[in-house]
Amino acid sequence: MVSPNSSSGYILAVDDTPDNLLLIQIALEREGHSVVLKQDGKSALAQIKASPPSLIVLDVMMPGMSGYEVTERLRQDSTLPYIPILLITAHEQSSVVKGLDLGADDFIRKPVKIDELLARVRSLLRLKQTIDQRENFVSCLSHDLRTPLVAADRVLTMVQQGSYGEVSPPVKEVLGHVMRNNQNLLEMLNTLLEVHCYEVGEKSLSFIQFDFKALTAEVIQELTPLATEKGLTLQSDWQAEASEVKGDRLELRRVVTNLIGNAIKFTDAGSITVQAAQVSQTLVLSVIDTGIGILPEDQPCIFERYRRGKHKRSGSGLGLHLCQQIVQAHQGTIALKSTSGQGSTFTVSLPTVASSSIDLFTIDPSTIDPSRINLSTANQPNA
Repeated sequence: MVSPNSSSGYILAVDDTPDNLLLIQIALEREGHSVVLKQDGKSALAQIKASPPSLIVLDVMMPGMSGYEVTERLRQDSTLPYIPILLITAHEQSSVVKGLDLGADDFIRKPVKIDELLARVRSLLRLKQTIDQRENFVSCLSHDLRTPLVAADRVLTMVQQGSYGEVSPPVKEVLGHVMRNNQNLLEMLNTLLEVHCYEVGEKSLSFIQFDFKALTAEVIQELTPLATEKGLTLQSDWQAEASEVKGDRLELRRVVTNLIGNAIKFTDAGSITVQAAQVSQTLVLSVIDTGIGILPEDQPCIFERYRRGKHKRSGSGLGLHLCQQIVQAHQGTIALKSTSGQGSTFTVSLPTVASSSIDLFTIDPSTIDPSRINLSTANQPNA
């Protein structure tokens, strides 16, 4: 059996009955697996946070904290990698359905049959390997594609500026279209990389105290020409007493830029209002538009990764997901209210400096691992 602090791949078995744990340990170690044993949900969660296992074999009925609660807490923790969960239950179908709905991947009934246990463990470990390989592929592919896109953008810019000879107006127009498409691809890749870093816990944030009102004003000034070009009014309505927050200024700027940029993109007439209010010790920023709105069936999944709306102008489905990741890392929330054809309101709630529990140099371990490498990209609106 490996040490509880081992960082190597292992299987975590959780059961309040020592005899059951011994049976699972013997069966798994005969298959060549390393096993860590825990007898309650609380110690299991601590072990998982310290060193995430490759698989969890989890009893449903335990005193204090049930297997259901352990499963639910794990699936709500966005800082953890994907870990397959195999529930062990002695109950009927309804309890199995509950466990699967909470995020478990498979189940096995008591009394446990060793052959079935080992087969399900092998299946879930294959699933884990497939998902891990897919995530590595996404990261490597994004990095590999970004380099030629950046190089192409520089060459196209030099051609358009006449560095390689005179360029006729029709060719300049075509080059402009190509450059915009190239920039769109680059922005999508940058967003994909940022999302990947948050989801695998490789995003490091620099938490400092700063003026969030001033940041919002900067973004509004920057994006006003885009609104003016479409005949829209972009205005600020700051009613909050507080303006100071503690967080990563660059990342929160990305959120504000994204939300206002999307409002401009999906509004053809009327206005965008950036409103700030204070509720107790929470700063509430709302971006209110008079645009096309979001269909009711699209609203529940609007912050999910790759979930695009049905409108023809919908983007990659990554920008809002990234906003949610950033806001949650700052102990905040992001929400949507929308009426199709009338407009949308995106609301970001952040703790003010007085209420923030995030230390200047310490990030809450339940949200972000501060020891990881920081990857930063350009601040551009993404739908």
